[in-house]
Amino acid sequence: MSPGQDPTPVGERAVSGSPDLERVPVRADLADVEPYGAPQLDVPVRLNTNETATPPPPGYLEEVARRIQALELNRYPDRPHRALRAALAARHGVSPERIWAANGSNEVLLQLLQVYGGPGRLALSPRPGYSMYPELCRTALTGHVEVDLDDDFRLTPEAAGAAVAQHDPDLVIVPSPNNPVGTPVDRDVIRAMHGAGHALIVVDEAYVEFGPDEASVVGLVEELPRLVVVRTFSKAFRLAGLRLGYLVGPTWVVDDVQKVRLPYHLDALTQVAGEVALEQEEAFLSHRAEVAAERDRLASAMSGLAGIEVFPSAANFLLVRSDVDGLFERLLARDVLVRDFSTRPRLAGCVRVTIGTRQENDAFLHALEAVIHDAKEHT
Repeated sequence: MSPGQDPTPVGERAVSGSPDLERVPVRADLADVEPYGAPQLDVPVRLNTNETATPPPPGYLEEVARRIQALELNRYPDRPHRALRAALAARHGVSPERIWAANGSNEVLLQLLQVYGGPGRLALSPRPGYSMYPELCRTALTGHVEVDLDDDFRLTPEAAGAAVAQHDPDLVIVPSPNNPVGTPVDRDVIRAMHGAGHALIVVDEAYVEFGPDEASVVGLVEELPRLVVVRTFSKAFRLAGLRLGYLVGPTWVVDDVQKVRLPYHLDALTQVAGEVALEQEEAFLSHRAEVAAERDRLASAMSGLAGIEVFPSAANFLLVRSDVDGLFERLLARDVLVRDFSTRPRLAGCVRVTIGTRQENDAFLHALEAVIHDAKEHT
């Protein structure tokens, strides 16, 4: 060590009295950004993240564990995840070249924005809509504009086509069913958007398996050359902890997203777990009728409560508007966690409640009834 040299490792040094002076400045547009995410609070009833209440079917984890024993984890995984793509292609009746998978549908969306967005390019999405879309656009340095849904929280073909013609976006991202509203998007809306400009039309079908089969627009991929449909294993497939999503689209999209994917981005364990889930698809999706029945029961019960408006949903959640101030906090005080949307544009007074088990749903209803009663007592 040289005379006078500071023995403290370089990474641990700080300017006297001003430790932040050694901090590398964050990118300017991220300076005031809070990390995205719903609250993860330890309360008895958690109905805020649209997870499926029931675990994977019996035998699934055992089969995954059996196959993992044969993996050579000292080797890199199959980079193009060919077996998984072949299984997904068979599910949708397309060629494997039209399939691409990644770590959750959010990564699929980010890859699409990285490829077709970027500085000087624009993405359009509906409002209300999935609150992650603006975050993904910012991360990918892509401009973002929104088109308002109508008073019934639906998107008409006329409004959709006009928005694309007006803004001339490079990408359009449409959730169907909408999150947080729950309404599906009509096929004529997708056709109108596709025909009104040059944009890549991305339909985010994260919740589509909870509605009727005809709600999906996967069948339009052959008809509309710039259509991409994004799916996830996190919702109806009950595998939110797996982090697996995929797209169905043109072969040139699959070729292009590989220009931005990280090396070996999809690990071997995830690939195997996805393959087994597809083999057991019937068992995985057998709970959908129960979810739909609970959703309808919950909606019917809430519609009879004073000051409550429930919006129609084809997903595993319900958007609820109330005239009770601080509904989110009042429910949380009663150990029920929902998602607060009351400060979002056009969603004043709204919370979103995930469909849980019958016991969890009843606990939510009882808490809501108590909150409404208490609010009346103090007015």
